[in-house]
Amino acid sequence: MSFFIKKKPAAQSKGEHPAAPRKKSDDKGGKGRPSKLNKRLNEEISSESETEGDETVNRKRKGNEEEEEEIEETPQEKKLRLAKLYLEQLREEEEKKAEDEEFESDLIAGRLKEDVLEQKGKLQRPVAKELVAPDPAEIRLLRGHKLSVTCLVITPDEKYIFSASKDCSIIKWEVESGKKVQKITGGRKGTEDRHIGHTAHILCMSISSDGKYLATGDMNKLIMIWEAATCKHLYKFTGHKGAVSGLAFRRGTHDLYSASHDRSIKVWNVDENAYVETLFGHQDVITGLDCLGRERCVTAGGRDRTVRVWKIAEESQLVFYGHEGSIDCIQLINEEHMVSGGDDGCVCVWSVNKKKPVSRVRQAHGLQGGAGLESPCWVSSVAALHNSDTVASGSNNSILQLWKCGQGFRGLEPLFSIPVTGFVNSMKFSNSGKFLVAGVGQEHRLGRWWRIKEAKNGLYIIPLKRQSKENDTEQ
Repeated sequence: MSFFIKKKPAAQSKGEHPAAPRKKSDDKGGKGRPSKLNKRLNEEISSESETEGDETVNRKRKGNEEEEEEIEETPQEKKLRLAKLYLEQLREEEEKKAEDEEFESDLIAGRLKEDVLEQKGKLQRPVAKELVAPDPAEIRLLRGHKLSVTCLVITPDEKYIFSASKDCSIIKWEVESGKKVQKITGGRKGTEDRHIGHTAHILCMSISSDGKYLATGDMNKLIMIWEAATCKHLYKFTGHKGAVSGLAFRRGTHDLYSASHDRSIKVWNVDENAYVETLFGHQDVITGLDCLGRERCVTAGGRDRTVRVWKIAEESQLVFYGHEGSIDCIQLINEEHMVSGGDDGCVCVWSVNKKKPVSRVRQAHGLQGGAGLESPCWVSSVAALHNSDTVASGSNNSILQLWKCGQGFRGLEPLFSIPVTGFVNSMKFSNSGKFLVAGVGQEHRLGRWWRIKEAKNGLYIIPLKRQSKENDTEQ
């Protein structure tokens, strides 16, 4: 039994660990003194490996410290630390989200407010004060029609213009280059059965808000529907008993409203190639029609001297008086306001809530004729930049006039005039307000009372420049 038991060293007491044995050969020579060779080798090894080992040593120390921290941290403390970290992350995310939502809500609120004002017809963006007269050299004239241009439309993407003329033709133009993209030639009278297109003067046209359909109306009581992208003929609507003088697509739909010299308004569904209904009320030929997004349209009643608002769903109408002569043209400014012009030389702005014009300019384009026989220049066309305070009017006095509507559309102030020779028979602002297009001819759109020989039948593309911020600051 005693053979297997070793005696404890005397130096080791209870609770102490035995000291590690020293290896004399590692640091001492044969006589117990350090060897010079070993000392020198140790110095060399230390100097060479110092830089290489620092990083490893630091990494090991760091790892050991982390291990010690992990060992020292209890599970409960770890849960608490992670929970705090998670809550902090949540707080930061919520703050960022709140900032983004506040910014988005401001934008959405602004847009919703504009939409509500637009629906109510009270949106009036102040654009007129920024506009400056264009340089005459920048105004382009596009020629291609043989006779007077009577109507035009701009595609929603503002890349193309469609124009029509008394020569019965339709031309598609590219805005940027001013080149003809396509032409639908007119036919001669009596060739209606074999000619695809118009064989009589085209008086009006409209394009759907998605740019899919183009509608044109002529003196032959016909409405033609075309595929705008390809100019392919789709349908022919018949039913009017007089010349078709006004066309308008309801915004956001393919519902088409038409007006005629037969004193009626008709409603069509282009998708289904179908007639819907007819409305009566005017006492004379209807000369113009327009509509926006609501299920209603406005018309100019020619020599019955009335402007009418037609509520299609209710089959009712509102009648407005104010012109002293035949009303030749009308355009909506927004859902509640419109502008009209006539042979009495007046430009009138209307509100659907008042039976009389809220503002009127007499002799808007001056007088014509000799001494003692002077009469106002006819206002042959009007246009409005939708939901803004800017409108335009055209006549035969070689001037196209831009106007600024006052607050609440009360009052019209002249902005500047643009020289244009001939009858300005049709005008349209681009949706963005970057340019205005005017269709000009030697004759009036609706007749041949007189002819301006020096006029050129074509389209004028007029850029609308705005004042720079630097100019505003200087002013």
